[in-house]
Amino acid sequence: MTNPERETPSQSLDQAGIPVDAARGDRAYSTSRTGRMRLDVAVVARGLETTRERARRLIVAGEVLVNGHRATAPSTPTQADAKIEISNPHKYVGRGGLKLAHALEAFSIDPSGRVGIDIGASTGGFTDVLLQRGISRVYAIDVGHGQLAWTLRTDSRVVVMEGVNARFLHGPTAGSAGEQGTQGFTTLPELGSIVTIDVAFISLTLILPAVTRVLAPQGDIVALVKPQFEAGQTLVGKGGVVRNPAVHRNVLDAVARAGKMLGLVPHGLVSSPVRGQAGNMEFLLWLRNATEAEDPSGPTIEWEQAVTLALAGPAKER
Repeated sequence: MTNPERETPSQSLDQAGIPVDAARGDRAYSTSRTGRMRLDVAVVARGLETTRERARRLIVAGEVLVNGHRATAPSTPTQADAKIEISNPHKYVGRGGLKLAHALEAFSIDPSGRVGIDIGASTGGFTDVLLQRGISRVYAIDVGHGQLAWTLRTDSRVVVMEGVNARFLHGPTAGSAGEQGTQGFTTLPELGSIVTIDVAFISLTLILPAVTRVLAPQGDIVALVKPQFEAGQTLVGKGGVVRNPAVHRNVLDAVARAGKMLGLVPHGLVSSPVRGQAGNMEFLLWLRNATEAEDPSGPTIEWEQAVTLALAGPAKER
């Protein structure tokens, strides 16, 4: 699924790393009379971000320092010799990577040597985390096109699957591997022993049935739960932000309940260390197929306690 948080590079750069329009002297990018450049363009030109949109988001979030001072306006005129720094540089191609990395640590999940499926790959924050942690192969699936970062797109361990609706994924027994059928379903050549999910504008309850078809028997699911896309519109506040803890709890209960109906047992729950773009609190849920000794309809991992701790935030979970 396309995730607007994980933006795709859309600016062409010249050999010096300057946006093409800036190199042509476009006044939207540079001001030749003063030798100054918009801050968002300067951030891209210096290789601190890959697109103006991503640069804008960093600036608005207060993560860009100019000569040691925090700047919050993307249009800020910036001198050519100004010192520009990112106060909290990201280790991954997308800030979403910080979310998955936090969950893998909290749940003690090791992706090394495994086959992964990243649903809602977009720019590839989750995919990047899996690669950096030794995944053997990962299927980067997204309904959009051209979003995956070039460094990931050219990695031999990444199988890029664009224009694929995750709701219609099937395992290798459903048809020819990697082939999209006339009914819109797409089959994978193998099952994933770890499936990560970061989707937007759709409920996880609609994605999980397909995930069970591509998950290995002892596989792990790590899903990013976004209350703004799970709660009804009447429960989402101003600016698209869910602020009511009761709504958060109901959303988590509903997703866990949907998983249990599919035979998936919750094994862990944490809050994301990074808020959503609009400031939404988000959560990461760890699910696994129920074993013969487990009753998916019964209580697991002290669910109520796990939800309470997750609602308290990352600092309270350990």
